[in-house]
Order: sequence, then C-alpha cells, then structure tokens
Amino acid sequence: MVVQEPGSARFSNFERHITDEEFIRLVSVGVDIGSSTSHLIFSRLILQLKDNRYVTVGREILNASEILLTPYTSDQTTIDGEALGRFIDNQYDIAGLRRDDIDTGALILTGVAVQRDNARAIADLFAQEAGKFVSVSAGDNLEAIMAAYGSGAMALTETSGQTIMNIDVGGGTTKITICGEGKAKAVAAFDVGARLIAFDENGTIIRLENWGREFGKAVGLNLEKGQKIEKADIEKIVSYMADRMVDHVKMQDLPAESAKLLRTPPLYYDGQIDAFTFSGGGSEFIYGREPGDFGDLGPYLAKAVLERIEKLGKPIIEPEAGIRATVIGASQYTVQVSGSTIYIQPPSAVPVRNIAVISPDFDLSGDSIDPKMVARGIADALVRFDLAEGNVPVALALEWGGSATFDRLDAFAEGLLEGMKTIIDKGHPIILVYDDDIGGLVGIHLVEERNVWNPVISIDRIELKDFDFIDIGSLIQSTGAVPVVIKSLVFPGGKKQPVE
Repeated sequence: MVVQEPGSARFSNFERHITDEEFIRLVSVGVDIGSSTSHLIFSRLILQLKDNRYVTVGREILNASEILLTPYTSDQTTIDGEALGRFIDNQYDIAGLRRDDIDTGALILTGVAVQRDNARAIADLFAQEAGKFVSVSAGDNLEAIMAAYGSGAMALTETSGQTIMNIDVGGGTTKITICGEGKAKAVAAFDVGARLIAFDENGTIIRLENWGREFGKAVGLNLEKGQKIEKADIEKIVSYMADRMVDHVKMQDLPAESAKLLRTPPLYYDGQIDAFTFSGGGSEFIYGREPGDFGDLGPYLAKAVLERIEKLGKPIIEPEAGIRATVIGASQYTVQVSGSTIYIQPPSAVPVRNIAVISPDFDLSGDSIDPKMVARGIADALVRFDLAEGNVPVALALEWGGSATFDRLDAFAEGLLEGMKTIIDKGHPIILVYDDDIGGLVGIHLVEERNVWNPVISIDRIELKDFDFIDIGSLIQSTGAVPVVIKSLVFPGGKKQPVE
C-alpha cells in the first residue's frame, strides 16, 4: 500500500477484518418526495457477510405509507413544509416506529423538490437522521433510471435476458429507460403527465400547468383555471398526449409536436425491445391496481396509452412496483481497505462523505486502452446520473483488466482527465475505487506523469456499483489503511408477470 505524503512514502499490507457477526438486521426507510406525490416505505433489511462484505439477502416491507399529493403553499412552487412534516410524522406513527428506530435510509427528491428552498426545508424535516440518510437530488435522467430500478424492470433484465423499456408515467413528466443486462442502455424524459390538469368532483379545473394549457390548445381548447372541463374534452387531450408518448416509444423520427416536449436528448437505441413495463402513478391505472380517481388525467391517460402500446405487439409485463417505484431504503456496511496499492494525495483529502458512485460502461481488459472510449464512458455515466455539471464530487467504480504498463496507464489517465473535466475544473478530488490492486499505480501516474493538482483518492479491493454512496475515512496511521463505509440504495426485487 502506498500513501504518499510530501517528501515521504509508507508501505504496508494487512489483513481485513470487518465484524464477527454473520448477519446484520437494519430498519430502513425510503422517502420519495416529488412534484406531484410523496410517500415513505419502511423496511427491514437483512445483510449477510459474504467474501468480506455485507450484501442484502433479505428485505421485508414493514409499512408502505399512504400516497400524499405533495402539498404546496399558495404560489404552487414552494412545498408546504409544515403539511409535509405532519404527513411524515403521521406515517412514522402508523408504522409504529420512532425516528430513533431507523438505522439507515434514503431521501429522494425529484422535480420541484430539488429546488434550493424546497430541498432545504425538506432537509430540516430529517435533520435528526442526517447522519444516517443518503440524500439524492434526482434530475430527469437519474429519476428515469431510479424508476426502472425501483419498479423491478432492471432486475428482470438480469434474470430473463430480455431488453425491457420501462415507461414511468408521473404527474408532470414521463421518463423512459431502456434496460438490458441490468444496466440503463438509454433514457429520455418529456413533458407528458397525469397532473398537468387537475379538477374537482364537478369538473372544475383547479390546477393547470403550462403544458396542460398547451395540450388543450393543440386540440382546440382554451383552458383556464376555474372553468369546467367535460369528459369528452379530457379524452381529446389525453388522446393527443398518448400519441406524443408513443412517438417517443417508437424511437423513430420525432414530429415537431413531440420533439418540443423533450427535457433530455431524444431516446436512441439500435437494438430490439422485447417487452414493456410501466411505473409511476399512471401505472396503477394501467395495471388495474387503482380503482379510484385523484381528480386528474391519470385513468384517462392510462387507458389511452395502454391501447396504443398494445398495438405495438410486444408483451407488457407487470413489475414489482408502480407508483412506489423507488428505493425501499439503504443498506450500510463498513469495510477496511486491504489492497496493497492505495494512494491518497494529500493525506488531508480524506475524509470524504456520501460520495455518489458511478460505474462507467467500458472494458479495460484489451491489449491497449482507447482514451476516447474512457472519456466517453465516463461522460455518458455522468450525464445518466445528472452529475455532468461537476457541482459535486463523484467516485468512479472501475474494473481494471490487463497489465499496468506505462502506455496503458497513460491512455487511461488521458481519458479519465477528459471525461471528468467538469469535476476537475471545479476543484473536486479525483476519487477512484478499483476491484483489484491498481489504485496506487494509477494515483501515482496521475500526479507524477500527468501533473494533476486536484486531490487524488485512489483505493482498491472494494466492489462498488451504481447507486452506492461511499464514505472514505481518515488514514489509520498504524496500518496505512482507510476505513470505508458503503451505503447502497435498496430497490424491490423484480417479479415477472405478464399482463392479461
């Protein structure tokens, strides 16, 4: 192991030791607060020690909260923190749990919830759990991927070998993720949602978003709050919306009226789609799980979308979760680094806390390494997880293959520095985590050959994946090691059930 300090070097190697307990049981909570709805899921997680790390081997839902229509103040953009707080407290009571009973958890913010004032107010509601929780502010791309994991669609691709398109129909937007081999192959998001127009029991419009008004104009209606909307007009609007959605699903040349709805680059995938799954609030109506009516376009839009998707001739599979397609919590375990080559420069670069992990999709086992491949893989992963702006540090989870010659190290370093440019330019540390003994060599190369000025944290013998968050502690002087805490978002499993 190499930990470089100015003018000195230390070498050491040691045996890992985590705990004498084979099993750990945790009470966890997943909290999802979005523009349209909010909810909590309390769960019990069972972790088992396997190959010197804890993995989740059991998950039991203790209580799934009611679905709350996210409360707003009169300006309709600021979340009502007091009302949300009362809802959260009540759900703890219903679950028979106290705040102190929670061992770990995840707080997921989407839509307007990620805006600064809203996020701050929501964080205040969970101040007591701040040290236990992973907090994720999800943009359109990350929200799409999380929906695919949370629904169980992603897990289905690992067990079935199919390529599945998960369509997440939310209140304000629709997100599509193409899932294959347990990874997100492509994502897109656009402005089609069930709560763009909401109305009371008399049909009087009580909520009207800009795109709701625009969809009305597209079918010849001039909608305004306070006016009554007829069922026939609702059906005209959702028919138009469903047509736009299917344009994106087909991934062909988008007509202008569909392209203008995009919140991300258009969906592109050159392979075959084997099946569809749905998640989000709209899925509750598509799969017939929700007989009620929330005073919005939900049941009408679901019917129109289902009719069109069925005509595409692919199976529609019911996954594990729909509107609750989110994390059910976070597992947590501690590992001591035992690789023989970790590198930290300067030593004050650690500790770091709650660093999001991304796993770029490239192969480093070839005879040579293409810097452009490395840069593109890292950049694509940053975009998928809404981290491309470089506002926060990230950790790259990497699988090294092949030899560690100067040319291969240098090519990798070149691609790494290009792919992480936005993060490096903002002064964040370069954090690299490998599954094999290579961390020290890469770290030394970055500093001594590539003259990197940013802090470098390069550690090995740790296995990470997307949706992990990592804490790296300060150097343990007696061993030259650093303690590592990995917090993994936990999603429901994926059961395969064709829709009849």
